[in-house]
Amino acid sequence: MSPPVSEADQKLAGLRVLVVEDEVAISLLLEDMLLDMGCEVVGPAGRLATAAELAQSEQLDLAVLDVNLAGQPIYPVAEALAGRNIPFVFSTGYGSAGIDEPYRDRPVLQKPFAQHELQRVLHSALA
Repeated sequence: MSPPVSEADQKLAGLRVLVVEDEVAISLLLEDMLLDMGCEVVGPAGRLATAAELAQSEQLDLAVLDVNLAGQPIYPVAEALAGRNIPFVFSTGYGSAGIDEPYRDRPVLQKPFAQHELQRVLHSALA
């Protein structure tokens, strides 16, 4: 039996969310949290090329992007998503100071994070 879906989660239910994360444990945790919120997970992508392909080809409502993907900056993927008007949030252990200037207005999910923090930044990205 699934846990009851909160009113806040109802706004996220059914959304297709691209997950871009190179650390398997964090990727799995993020996927579980999104599924608990009723989202459909696209990916996860652990490499820049895969993430860029998904960002350009998939039907997406939202994305969660690890800023540093196996040593490569995520900005080409952010650019592709912005070009398609798909909202996204950055996930990083470095805070918003580690985000390149053109993207500092985007919501940042500080690692480590709890489900309510993920939910908050997803709502912020959609607002």
